[in-house]
This record gives sequence, structure tokens and C-alpha cells, in this order.
Amino acid sequence: MRSSTLRLAWRNLGRNRKRTGLALAAIGLGQFALLAMSGITRGYTDAMLETVTGPMVGHVQIHAPGWRDEQSLELSVTALDARLDALREEPGVARASARIYAPALVAVTRDAQAAVVLGIDPEAESGSKGLLATAPEGVRPGEHRVLVGRALAQSLGVTPGSELAVVGQGKDGSIANDLYTVAGVIPSAIDLVNRQGVLMSLEDAQQLFVMPDEASEIILHATRPEAARELASAVAARPAFAGLEVLPWQDVVPELVAILELADVSSYIVLIFVFVAAAAGVANTMMMATFERLHEFGMLLALGATPARIMRLIVAEAALLGLLGVALGTLLGAGFVAATQGSGLNLAALGGEAAAEATWQGMAIPIHIFPRLAATDVLVGVAAVAVTSLLAALWPAWHAARLEPMEAMRS
Repeated sequence: MRSSTLRLAWRNLGRNRKRTGLALAAIGLGQFALLAMSGITRGYTDAMLETVTGPMVGHVQIHAPGWRDEQSLELSVTALDARLDALREEPGVARASARIYAPALVAVTRDAQAAVVLGIDPEAESGSKGLLATAPEGVRPGEHRVLVGRALAQSLGVTPGSELAVVGQGKDGSIANDLYTVAGVIPSAIDLVNRQGVLMSLEDAQQLFVMPDEASEIILHATRPEAARELASAVAARPAFAGLEVLPWQDVVPELVAILELADVSSYIVLIFVFVAAAAGVANTMMMATFERLHEFGMLLALGATPARIMRLIVAEAALLGLLGVALGTLLGAGFVAATQGSGLNLAALGGEAAAEATWQGMAIPIHIFPRLAATDVLVGVAAVAVTSLLAALWPAWHAARLEPMEAMRS
């Protein structure tokens, strides 16, 4: 009985191929739009999250209470080496590194400019997610050698080999000053590094600013970035970190969380379009097909077919129509994402110069993204079309099931 119902439903869809084709196109276009938008949105949010949490913010930050507001050298993380050793043994920590941030004046000749000295661990920051990811190959700070942000280097007129004077104030109130050799110029998507950054080794910065075994903050990168909150809670519960501020990236940059949530909203808007396309396509097709076949339904009822059988037939047609449409859209949408996820999409080419120059929180927004789909993206579209198709078929099915056989045969 069930197989015969499906065969009849399949045959009936082929009666008016033009109408069926239009319905399939509407449903398929909706599913394609959903998957294409979901893929682009996921790719964009992945790139933006990687840009923000990768080199600068990290997944978890540790500092003394109040440091984020005052940025003072006096508010430092002490007993640094012991705490770093403990963090590197913590499950879920992929990398732990310390940094010093200190304002300073830098000069090559008499004219000095404001800068920010970043004391970093060159080994920890040399990976793909570190501050030195864009540094010239083989060039690292250390032993009185520093890297200078590209914009700052252009403003100062420094090149590799130049001698740079750095003057600031030590944690103990003394004058911090020394001469350093510029090892290289570093381009960076981070505005602070690019325009003001003087990157030196953590040891050199500790010596310059009189901060032995201390740092401004500790940055953690998690093995599972989605578990940043759990990792922050686990670290904060350790006695060695009592009295320190341990924050996941969601608390450090809540504006980014809002942007990511807004990106999700765009997918829901497209999902509504899928609902509308499926409802319009299926409802129109099934209503037209039902009223065109009143005579046929009357004959079936007269020959002993039950109203429930008629309802099942119409619902089966709607389900087949919806599933075929969503399968077509899924094939096109998944194909689009598969075709672009390798080479990526250049948003600058699509959005013009404004897209290429956009920045957020002092960091360049990624303009080249790699679309990505999750299984839930496909399942949401399939579920939406399935539910909508069934709902759209209820009224035509109920109307056909209530037909009087003789009256329907005269129509």
C-alpha cells in the first residue's frame, strides 16, 4: 500500500512538469541561498575569530585585577615562571605565553615618537597564531635586537640594522632607557603592532622595565577554542592563580560575541526565505493539482478508496516535491561551498576598496574567507522544507478527503 502510494505520487508530479519544475526551483533556490549564506557566514566568522583570538587576544587572558583598565606596569603578574609551568601542564592548554606592554618614546635621531614596547616570548609567538607570524623569515627579537611595526618604521625612517633608542619608565620609577638594533620590520594586521609596536624579547623587556619574573599578562591558546570558558574556569580554580583575573575571550571582547550572534541572525533570515519558498511552491502546486483532479478523487472514493488514502497520496506528493527541491538546493549549495572553500572568496573584490580597508578594534577585518558548512546547516534546511511541505499539503489533503464521490465526479 505504501509503495503504491509513492508510485502514484511520483506519477502525479510528472503530470504538469512546468508547474512542478517551478516549485522545485523555488524550493531549491531557497535551500541554495541558505547553504551559501551559511557557508559564507561561517567562513567569515571563522576568519574574524581567528584574527582576533589568534595573534592578539588569545582564548584566555590572565592579568592582575584592574590592569585592563589602567595598563600600568605596577599591576603585573608575578611569579611568572612558576605560573607558566603550571599552565603548560593544564589539560586543554595548547600554548601559554607572557607579554609585557609598556609605553615608551623611540628615536633614531633627535625626533622621538610615542610607541608601545611589547615584550614577548619569540618561540611561543612564532607560530601561525602568534604576533611574529608575519615577521620576516628567520628574524626574531632577542639580545638587544627588536622588530618594529611597518608603519612606525616608515615614520621613523628605520631599516634593518638601524640603532633605535628606547626611553620609558621602569616599574620601580626609574628611567628605563637603552639602545637596540632593529632586526627587521614587521607588517601586521594588528594596528597597535603596525603603527606603534616595538617588539623585543620578554627577557629584554623585563630587564629594561625592571620586571624580573613578571609580565603584564599571560595569553592562553586552547586546544579546543570552543571550550575557552571551561578552560578559564579551570585555571581560575587553581590556587596558584588566586587573586588574578582569568577571562575567556568572550569577556575580553564582548563586542565580537555580539557580531557573531548578529551573523547567526542573517542565517535565520534566509531560513525564513526557505520557509516561504517551500510553502509557496508546495501549497500552490498541491492546491492546483487537487482542484484539477477532483473528478479522479471522486472515482477513487467511489471505488472504495478511503479518505485517509487520499490524504496520504496528497501528503506523499508534497513530501516528494519538498525533498526533491531541497535535495536540488543542497546539491547546488554544497557544490558552491566545496568549489570556494579551497581558494576562498575575496570580499575586497566584491565590496570594493571599503571592504579592503575595514578595521575593527585596531585589527584588520579579514577580507579573504574560506566558506565552511556544518551538518546542521543542511539538516536545518531539510527539516524546514519537510515541515513546511507537510503543513502546506494539509489543507488540500483535508479538502480532498471530504469530497462526496458523486459530486466530485460531476465536477
